[in-house]
Amino acid sequence: MTASRVLVVDDEPQIHRFLKPALVASGHEVECVDTGAAAIRAAATWGPDLILLDLGLPDLDGKEVIRAIREWSKTPIIILSARDRESEKIAALDLGADDYVNKPFGVGELLARLRAALRHAAHREGEEAVVTTGGLVVDTVRRVVSRDGGRVHLTPKEYDLLHVLARNVGKVVTQKMLTSALWGASLTADPQYLRVLVSQLRQKIDRPPPAPSLVETETGVGYRLREQDVA
Repeated sequence: MTASRVLVVDDEPQIHRFLKPALVASGHEVECVDTGAAAIRAAATWGPDLILLDLGLPDLDGKEVIRAIREWSKTPIIILSARDRESEKIAALDLGADDYVNKPFGVGELLARLRAALRHAAHREGEEAVVTTGGLVVDTVRRVVSRDGGRVHLTPKEYDLLHVLARNVGKVVTQKMLTSALWGASLTADPQYLRVLVSQLRQKIDRPPPAPSLVETETGVGYRLREQDVA
């Protein structure tokens, strides 16, 4: 099985110390965060292949994290939780979690469930490593962007914005989702920040007028990366 990016979301340091070495030893790349806001941001910008999520987080309930991520992503989510009530499991699964593992758990069982979730995800239509629309090419693995064959140099925030839009090419991404991904769900960012960032991105990736902008505005809702044939 090929190595995958695994995002571990848990506010218990001992879980990070226990899980990260085991996952790395199995060949996975691991990112650990301890809040729901950081989880949403990492899911949008780091692009994990699978998320291990605790429900009891200090800022957001894990179910709210599932709900936020499922607005735009099909990334497999496995719940790791000490909450063993059936109602909690049903709620998490109904919101879009793929599996539920009770704490405490054995690392062997968890790795088996992780492999199963990744196999199932491989059969679904997933994110393309390279997104192409018009003359724009976004390599989400190498974090390289080009336009009509020439390299486009973006700031980290500009790239993060484009990455989220590219993962959902042709679909509207809400202002709330973009704000959460770029600045964190627990922060209140001035909507003007997002408008300015979109304007900066357009200046770098759009062809000169009268060519239409690749980033379309859905008034009052959000933004969409235009899906079009290479030309």
